[in-house]
Amino acid sequence: MFRGPSQNLITVPESMKPSSGPIFDLESVAPLDHDLTKNGIKNGEPLGERIVVSGRVLNENGQPIKNTLIEVWQANAAGRYVHKRDQHDAPLDPNFFGAGRCVTNEEGIFKFYTIKPGAYPWGNHPNAWRPNHIHFSVFGPNIGTRLVTQMYFPGDPLLDYDPIYLAVPEKARQRLISTFDLSLTEEGFALGYQFDIVLRGHHSTPFENE
Repeated sequence: MFRGPSQNLITVPESMKPSSGPIFDLESVAPLDHDLTKNGIKNGEPLGERIVVSGRVLNENGQPIKNTLIEVWQANAAGRYVHKRDQHDAPLDPNFFGAGRCVTNEEGIFKFYTIKPGAYPWGNHPNAWRPNHIHFSVFGPNIGTRLVTQMYFPGDPLLDYDPIYLAVPEKARQRLISTFDLSLTEEGFALGYQFDIVLRGHHSTPFENE
């Protein structure tokens, strides 16, 4: 038997090559995945200040990154995570799950509805408290390109005492702080915050993976 090919090799079109990882689109998420004010409801509304967080995922040239899966997780309004390892003496909210996800649209835009997270003690040093923050996870074309960062809120006095925030180079810290945006605010319902995520370049968002 011959072990070599008897025919010329055929070039496989790019469209037929297997993907190196997951491909996300709007069908990848459930209708309430982006709304943390509703996706954990059991017997009532979650407690706390409702907010809406929106932004764009961009490359180093300011071009939008579409069909990117964004995941968020956070503490509730009392500063407590829904996790067995969180033993902070603060109440759990039975109607707040504290996690969600969405996919960026053609313009790279994402939007979440949630409850503003509370600060919480974390035992790193005496009288140590984490500032209000939301964790963001951004998935690239494969699992190996997942990036994680944190979004803070403007004017939070705890930022000046937080070692995690202060570990970021000073010139890049502002990129982790959201901006209050009245145009995003929904009258009678939620205050709006803008938070863009830049993946590469001189103006990239600081990531925990780096």
